Amino acid sequence: MSKLLLYLRTDVFRKNLIYALITLIVLFLVVYFGLKVYTKHGDAQEVPVLKGLTISEATKILDKAGLEYKIDSVYQMDAKPGLVIEQDPEASALVKGGRTIYLTIITQVAPEIALPDVIEKNLIEATAILKNHNLKIGDTIYVNDIARDVVLDIQFAGQKIKPGRMISKGSSITVVLGNGKGANEVEVPMLLNLTLSEAKFALQGLGLHLGAISGTITDSTTARVIGQSPDSTARFISIGTPINLTLSND
Repeated sequence: MSKLLLYLRTDVFRKNLIYALITLIVLFLVVYFGLKVYTKHGDAQEVPVLKGLTISEATKILDKAGLEYKIDSVYQMDAKPGLVIEQDPEASALVKGGRTIYLTIITQVAPEIALPDVIEKNLIEATAILKNHNLKIGDTIYVNDIARDVVLDIQFAGQKIKPGRMISKGSSITVVLGNGKGANEVEVPMLLNLTLSEAKFALQGLGLHLGAISGTITDSTTARVIGQSPDSTARFISIGTPINLTLSND
């Protein structure tokens, strides 16, 4: 014990103690200032507002602020291409210089999706399915078929297409629907106020026949239809059905 006390009083111990303290202080200062440089202490800045700007405007602001950026893109119908819709971090967040800001923009090129199968679906079901796939019905064509408002066919850009074909998201398609009439039925035409020759021409075009003619007729070339049977309230009749006409020159 006495030897330890004697050693603590020696110059050698005091020198070693001073060297050790100096080493600790230097190490502390190196770590302290090194961390400040590494973390850029006091170099924080606010992230600018970028949402709503075009990508060219946003990148100019980021370049000026010394911030990096990465760009992702999504497609949205009826949205302006090149517009920034998301940013991370959000505006006003504090970040260090050189921090990467992640931007999401609207792309101009629509991704392609597979056309869903809506054949034999009614119009309401087909509309909902197409909407869920970001497609829309641009036009409807009705053909003679007993299935009323049921999708019989699909057309795109004037051509018939089948389910599963890849088309651009947001596209408008045409659906071919049944009109509720059988293939051998036609809609009863409205013949009132037509001349006899005009009425005959209309009936022939629909595959119907001229039936009995009645009324007060003084000149068959100028007489006009004032009544018909069956009338247009009957809606549909079979092809070949005769239509009776009542004519008058008055």
